[in-house]
Formats: sequence, C-alpha cells, structure tokens
Amino acid sequence: MKRFTTKQVSMIVALAGAFATFNAHAWGNDGHRAVGAIADQLLKGSNAQQHVQALLLPGESLEKISTWADCVKGTYCGPQSDEMKSYVAANPKHSEYHYTDVPFQLPAYHDHGVGTADDDIVQTAKQCIAVLQGKADAATNPHHFTPRQALLILTHLAGDIAQPLHVGAGFVSKDGRFVAPTQAQLDAGEVFDARGGNNLLLDDVKLTATSDQLIPAAPVEEGKPAGAAGAGAPARAPQTTRPFHSYWDTTVVNYAFRRIGARTPEQFAKLVIAGNPTVVSARGDLATWPYQWADQSLAISKVAYADVTVGAASQQTSKSTGETYTVWALAMPDNYPVPSSAIAKAQLTQGGYQLAAVLKAIWP
Repeated sequence: MKRFTTKQVSMIVALAGAFATFNAHAWGNDGHRAVGAIADQLLKGSNAQQHVQALLLPGESLEKISTWADCVKGTYCGPQSDEMKSYVAANPKHSEYHYTDVPFQLPAYHDHGVGTADDDIVQTAKQCIAVLQGKADAATNPHHFTPRQALLILTHLAGDIAQPLHVGAGFVSKDGRFVAPTQAQLDAGEVFDARGGNNLLLDDVKLTATSDQLIPAAPVEEGKPAGAAGAGAPARAPQTTRPFHSYWDTTVVNYAFRRIGARTPEQFAKLVIAGNPTVVSARGDLATWPYQWADQSLAISKVAYADVTVGAASQQTSKSTGETYTVWALAMPDNYPVPSSAIAKAQLTQGGYQLAAVLKAIWP
C-alpha cells in the first residue's frame, strides 16, 4: 500500500501548525475533555473565569461540561437530568448542531453553501456567542438558549469544530471518486454523501497492527497495571472495519495522548500548554469567529483526506431504521497514524485555545 513520503509527512505536520498560526462525537470524551482542560488552565485568574464559574454548578469546570452536548443524545453518560430533558425537548434537531458538511475540496464555509444548514455547527456556535454577549434576540437566538445552555454548547462545539471531519466532508461520485458536488447533483442522486466519513470504512485489523508498530505504548500510571483504563491506554480490540469518522473522533486522540505520554485530559492540557504552542485566535467581530474556526478546520480536512483512496462499494442496512445505504472501503497510507495523530494534537490544542480566546473576548 502507498505510504506518505518523509517530505509529505513533514509537510502535513507543518501544515497543521501553519494553519493554526494563520489565523457522531467529535474527538470522543477524552478529546473534548482535553479541549475543556486547556481552556480551564488558560482562563485561570481572568475575568472570563469568574463569569464562567457563575454559570457553572458547584464542582463543574469546562473540562467536566465539555461532553454535556453529547451526553444529551442518550443515557450512556448516565441518567438524563431534568436540565438535559428540557433541552432535548426544546431542541429536537440538537444532534445537527455538532457539524457541517462542506465538501472538503472547497476553500471556505459560506452561508447556504453545499452541505451547510441553518442549524449547523457554525450557526449554532454564532448563536451561543451572541447569547453570552447579552445580544440575544429572536433573530440571533432562535432556539432560545439560556446563557448556561450557551456555555454548555459552545464549550462542546469549540472542540467539534476543530475536528476536521466535522467540517470538511467527502462526497463520492458514481465511479468512486471524491468530488465537490453541486446541490443539484446531490438532489439528483448523481453524487453520494459519505456522511462525514461514517460511510468510509477502514480495515481496522490492519490499522491496529500497523499503528502498534508506529505509535508508542501508553505510559503506565504508578500503582495501576499496564493497560488500565485511561485516555492514553491502549486502543480497544480491533473491529473488522472502522468508519473514517470514528478514526478521527477517537483513534487519533488515543495516538496523540500516547505520543506525548499523557494518560488523562488534564495531563494532555498541561503538556501542550507547557510546549508554548503557536496558536493564533480568530480576529474581528465575534460573530465571524465560528466562520474562521470552520475555515481553519476545512483546510486541515484537505490534509486528512490526502492520499486516502476510495475502494469497492457495498450496501449496509441500518439496524435501527431499516434504511439501506452505500458504504465504501477506504485505504490509507501505512504510516497515516503518524501525521494524523500530529494533526489531532494540533487541533485539540487549537480547540482549547480558541475556546479560551472567545470567552476572554466575551468577558474581557
């Protein structure tokens, strides 16, 4: 199978950092908590921290609330609280707030463009910022978010929008190529939506065997046996296939933690901040910041899709809805875990810094 060359790997890693300087559940629980933990540390002693604490319940932090917007989707985080039930009832389309599906080949996110929606991640993040600024009205806050809800959602979306596949999406032509479709082509069924990479399936057995040779083992926490649960613990046993989206949500987070020797989100946050990363926040009107975040992630999605190859198509049937849909085998370069985990580290860092930056800008 094709491998990235040394030059390509260097370019990809540099590109991840360069873009940061230039301007389902994304990341999984550990990734989101890392984003929140970075912001917690960056806000210490600031006016923004005081305003954040005023909206949080006792014992809460940005790290701890970072997964709230995913937890409302079911009971896998535990029983639904009354607050969660109320939010879900008032927001029946809340699962759509977490992503947008801009064809990854495009240069920027535009309102009403292909793959965008009125309730997508950019529009929802913009709404949350307006609420926290105290500028909410019927036009800027159509979902009637409270300030606390706005903080809960924005904390999560700051991580989601940094996950490249939550912005840049792959669309597949009938002859098995990635293409940037028009809306008319999508409506006519001439191009298939790969659902943010969920319908692109990796050979997980091969991926696991390859990554074990490329990614260092997780550090062993003192007093715990090797392989004990933790963010940097060894990855789960391989499945037959793994969706490309799932790879970017959770697998690369595990790799990123392991590569810097972090077992917990808090450790990850401390290590990346100590490295004094070069991350430049968005500029200008705060209403434009989610657009800038999306464009940065869209640029990185081009790198995520670089050199992956669409293979044979097949049909699967949803166990919950009975819907039949198309999936494609996806091949990646053998050393893909190395550059992709470097990108994941950079994007998790970007997410934490941009969350802290926007909160400081709201409450200077």
